[in-house]
Amino acid sequence: MTEVASIQFVPAEIHDQDAEQAVATLIDHVVGLPASDLFFAAEEDHIQISVRHLGVVRQVTTLSLEQGKRMIGHIKALAGMDLTERRHPSDGRWIHIQPDGRKVDLRICSIPTLYGEDLSMRLLERDSNLRTLDGVGLARHEYNQLMNLLASPSGLVLVTGPTGSGKTTTLYACIQYLNNGRRKINTIEDPVEYAVPGVRQSQVNPRFNLDFPEMLRGVLRQAPDVIMIGEIRDSVTADTAVRAANSGHLVFATLHAPVASSAVASMLALGVKPHFFASSLLGVLSQRLVRTLCPHCKVGYDLSDAPHTFEAVRPWLEPSQGQQMFSVKGCDRCFQDGYAGRTAVFEMLCISRETRRLIAEGANPRDIEQQAIQDGMIEFRRSSLLKVAQGVTSIEEVLRAVPTEYLGLD
Repeated sequence: MTEVASIQFVPAEIHDQDAEQAVATLIDHVVGLPASDLFFAAEEDHIQISVRHLGVVRQVTTLSLEQGKRMIGHIKALAGMDLTERRHPSDGRWIHIQPDGRKVDLRICSIPTLYGEDLSMRLLERDSNLRTLDGVGLARHEYNQLMNLLASPSGLVLVTGPTGSGKTTTLYACIQYLNNGRRKINTIEDPVEYAVPGVRQSQVNPRFNLDFPEMLRGVLRQAPDVIMIGEIRDSVTADTAVRAANSGHLVFATLHAPVASSAVASMLALGVKPHFFASSLLGVLSQRLVRTLCPHCKVGYDLSDAPHTFEAVRPWLEPSQGQQMFSVKGCDRCFQDGYAGRTAVFEMLCISRETRRLIAEGANPRDIEQQAIQDGMIEFRRSSLLKVAQGVTSIEEVLRAVPTEYLGLD
């Protein structure tokens, strides 16, 4: 990948500004990149500033210890954090208003490290437009399958993947689609990332022993039609979600599982009864985020001498696709990086009668995956290859973002 030496990820003037000005300038700049996270890391003789841009962490500048500590102190003060507490992790939140009036929700966490205090900031633009189901990266067949799940009056839909894989974005897109004024929709989140008009959103608060199980029990007494659970973390939440789905509610939830079929094992490990789980589950959507090639500088290579390269995904390609393979180059529009955005790679497991039987019998994930593929599921290997064949991303990016064991390369 081309080095990014010419990228100005932070403006040079922050080194000459006081802490208040430097913090505001820095945040306004990295939001515009856009970056999802901003990091202050204490080293022996300086403070290292890094950003997470398109899912990749980049070291962008250094500050003197004195200026870095002043900026960290200013951020903690604005976030309502204890300035004297440097020996234990602490959390805070602050709404930053940009010069154009847009609001940025900053979730801040500090921890003690070898040379001092490290600070991380998650940046969420409150006024940014949430993605619709058309914009999350679903292929046409996946979109149609998800539409069928959303048309169900009740049942459980799980969205899985590692942290930072876009699960919440997909859930919000589903909720927006269902939010037509004819359903009562309640969400339980940690934290509430975006306010959605017409949706009743609640946030857990561990400080007051307000956790997912208690909130879910309360939400069920509110007579909702649709429930979104930010994450299933424990046996009580898992069991309650399954019971809610079996009793007439349409339930959406995220779960940490590497692939769609392993979500079944994760739920069973949390103690849910296989028969009740099998009867409630509608489908599992597993996803990973990959960077999309810059349309202004991507380089195509003719595949005339290798016509079978994309044979495994030929049925899902347009006639003009699959004739080339693209790689990165880099230009001024993409900061010499070769990538201009991100999209998701999915595998969608829709529950058939045979899959439901396997789940009820406690079958292993491999058997469930094989049955799902027979039923038409496109697993990560082919789903990733499809994105490459369509010229959306590169082979190098797929190998970076999706573990090789799920690409059939181990």
